Amino acid sequence: MNASTLPPDPGGQSSGSGANASGTGREAEAAHLVELLTRSARGHEDAFSELYDLTSSRVYGTVLRVLRSADYAAEVTQEVFVEVWRQSARFDAAKGSAMAWMTTMAHRRAVDRVRSVTSEVARDERYAVTAADREVDHVWEGVEQQLDVERVRKGMASLTAIQREALTLAYFGGYTQSQVASLLRLPLGTVKTRIRDGLIGLRDALGVEA
Repeated sequence: MNASTLPPDPGGQSSGSGANASGTGREAEAAHLVELLTRSARGHEDAFSELYDLTSSRVYGTVLRVLRSADYAAEVTQEVFVEVWRQSARFDAAKGSAMAWMTTMAHRRAVDRVRSVTSEVARDERYAVTAADREVDHVWEGVEQQLDVERVRKGMASLTAIQREALTLAYFGGYTQSQVASLLRLPLGTVKTRIRDGLIGLRDALGVEA
């Protein structure tokens, strides 16, 4: 399944002949995608590779509209095509087009990723008070390990929304600063400043000396 390892190409090849394609051309395209899915279900990797080339840009676009992060969209797009390969035998042309089947799958995967990230951040925020021993920035190292939940919550509440968001992702969510920048669609330098300011603000709010 070589195509599943290729990066999605937003500007890559797309089927049809553009905006002026006739209804017959669109029907032929749809029928061809069904044929490729059918052959993929039989284990034909060449058919799957062609299917990927013809549809990856549209699948990627569907995912990107939900996640709004090129890196995460590329990752989820690959997951979608792995699922397409595995589930191709379940496609039923009587229930809709091949393209609709794949974009529905892509949208579901993208929404699942958003929910997963949200859930992880909330869970890790609760866990943070018992995991204060992780190695972090030296400002953060000054925070006592035995702080109770209420004090930490009050300290986080004292920060600005943008500081709290960056700090939650970086230290409670386990993301690197580069990943936080990608998630928030901000320059890395801006994210670093927000995290540092948030750490200092939290330290001050908790009465911990640097």
